[in-house]
Amino acid sequence: MAELSSPLVLGDLHLKNRVIMAPLTRSRATADRVPTAMMAEYYAQRASAGLIISEATVISEEANGYLNTPGLFTDAQVEGWKVVTQAVHDKGGLILAQLWHVGRVSHPDLLNGETPVSASAVQQAGQVSLLRPKRDYVVPRPLEISEIKTIVEQYKQAAIRAKAAGFDGVELHAANGYLIDQFLQSSTNQREDEYGGSVENRVRLLLEVTDVLIEVWGASRVGVHLAPRGDEHDMGDAAPRETFGYALEQLGKRQIAFFFTREYLADDSISEEMKQRSGGVPYIANMKLSRDDAIDLLALGKADAVSFGKAYIANPDLFERLVQDAPLNELVFENMIGSQTAEGYIDYPFLSVESAI
Repeated sequence: MAELSSPLVLGDLHLKNRVIMAPLTRSRATADRVPTAMMAEYYAQRASAGLIISEATVISEEANGYLNTPGLFTDAQVEGWKVVTQAVHDKGGLILAQLWHVGRVSHPDLLNGETPVSASAVQQAGQVSLLRPKRDYVVPRPLEISEIKTIVEQYKQAAIRAKAAGFDGVELHAANGYLIDQFLQSSTNQREDEYGGSVENRVRLLLEVTDVLIEVWGASRVGVHLAPRGDEHDMGDAAPRETFGYALEQLGKRQIAFFFTREYLADDSISEEMKQRSGGVPYIANMKLSRDDAIDLLALGKADAVSFGKAYIANPDLFERLVQDAPLNELVFENMIGSQTAEGYIDYPFLSVESAI
């Protein structure tokens, strides 16, 4: 019976436990998207996790939708990430780079006046995160076939840079309403070419990008991040079981290291079905999990590992706290995203410090 502290093998990744740090945008990189020494300390503090998945990291300047998120498309960014990965490795941890293109979840003010791109010209409801004064999302520009091929190549180059930066592998961000998800789900993909219409066509970009990541890393060091509930950034799919089930069948044939879903537990959850259709690709569960949820999922074999996001912001030693059933630090929302300060970032106390007081 698997437990929180049980080791786990995901492809070529040998995890010391089954508690995963989820990717968390914190916007602490420089204006040029270079990781900082403060980021290295932040990740090293959390290296007792079985695996760290880095905050979403853009594959090009055109891929961005937020200020001060890190990138993997310049030499300076690679050098910055080297400091981060070395700090994690020095603490005995593993860290993957999560590769990201936001697609329509951006604004011309973040793209030097250029219109955001997407699968189709479907405007997202709501207003752009963190930009002030507040402004609505704009109608995105559908990508041309040639542009899609360019973006696939940008993912490959980012994966090459991730290897140079010392990461242990990569995770493709195909969730939460960002570009890959915009191609996957029927509400945002209204194309009539080979990237739209049928499930096979809508899944095509996900698989093309996965394949180039495998070219660089091998399937045993590539994971994919999905959000089958479609509950972020105005998403939706007419038949999520069909769409995401087919995607997992195809990813399973590629024998990727794992898939990760952002899907809270409910009667209509489909992540377990996705795992079955994948032929046994290891599954990392995530979203609003309690300690008891995590223990039950592992004990019953419904998930191979469990992941926590906000709890890892406030508790650098979350793994130890979960194992000991110790109290958790309270999350402070101020300075969580968009601040350049250490406050609310690297100043949360460890359990050992609290115990000594």
